[in-house]
Amino acid sequence: MSDNNFFQQVYEVVKKIPDGKVMTYGQIAEAIGSKDARKVGWALHANKDGSIVPCHRVVNKDGGLAPGYAFGGLDAQKVRLIAEGIKFNEAGNVDAGYIMRL
Repeated sequence: MSDNNFFQQVYEVVKKIPDGKVMTYGQIAEAIGSKDARKVGWALHANKDGSIVPCHRVVNKDGGLAPGYAFGGLDAQKVRLIAEGIKFNEAGNVDAGYIMRL
């Protein structure tokens, strides 16, 4: 599978994450038949438009945010998630109840 095709598949899954929910990099990889969660991160970092592909709704396996979030860093990602009603636990991670289940 070419990188362009992989990236496009990632974007299509991420576009389906509704407001107020998140998915993990691993879940997205699994949804497209891959085990490469790190490559999902590369795809999201290459995303050119966060309003079309809501990459702020993707977190790590523990609900942690992306320090390299492409549209303003970790703080900007958190602000966008809070605006959608997502709550965070004491460790600063997205509360597990907001992570979608496959």
